[in-house]
Amino acid sequence: SSLLLMSSVVVTVGLCRRLARRRLRSRPHLFAFLVEMFSTFQICACTNELSLLGNVEPKPHTALTLTYGFTVLHGLTLAGSTCNPCGTLQPMWGGGTSLRMGGLKVAAQFAAAVLARVFMHFIWSLEMAEPHSGALSQGCSSPMQTTEVQAFCIELLFSVVFQLAVLRAESVNPKYRVHLIALLITMLVYAGGNLTGAIFNPALAFSLHADCFYDKFLSYSLVYWIAPSLGKFLILYVF
Repeated sequence: SSLLLMSSVVVTVGLCRRLARRRLRSRPHLFAFLVEMFSTFQICACTNELSLLGNVEPKPHTALTLTYGFTVLHGLTLAGSTCNPCGTLQPMWGGGTSLRMGGLKVAAQFAAAVLARVFMHFIWSLEMAEPHSGALSQGCSSPMQTTEVQAFCIELLFSVVFQLAVLRAESVNPKYRVHLIALLITMLVYAGGNLTGAIFNPALAFSLHADCFYDKFLSYSLVYWIAPSLGKFLILYVF
């Protein structure tokens, strides 16, 4: 049921992106906003569902396999979208994207994060699959299983490694690049998932753990918003 749900999200988002591409080419700002929102919604919705499958046996092989598989799927179906506020900073920094367009994309990413969370909570309330039972009663299921300083350093390091890999992989053939990026993300999740969740995406972090941001806004904004953004700025400064 979970796989069918995530596959349905991917197909629906693909249809919405195609429809927007056909109908809104003459309105670039609205087109960019909607495409970025649809794409980020897909990643946030699927990752919300994947987060419930972390305890499926055999652990952690099932969760890591699904992480790799759906990361490849996202890479193949969401070409041209960043789905990450940190990724939007690069063209803004280099002058390739205007401040207005960049702001629209970031707004679309956070809007999608909220929509994905609301949508998944509705789906979970229907209890169509066994992992959905009790998912809404967890509240702040904190991914931070270490000190704030260590969590900040981990998310900062992972952001630097990920953004550097993305830059280095730009010259690689796209059909191989998605697998390299997916393999890297899976390795980072394996290395730090039990400590911070290995998210390094501010919009995705908010979609996954909004309750934690409400309870401990300063700590979570520092670890899951500022740390990955700082990692991106370090990469931009170096390059």
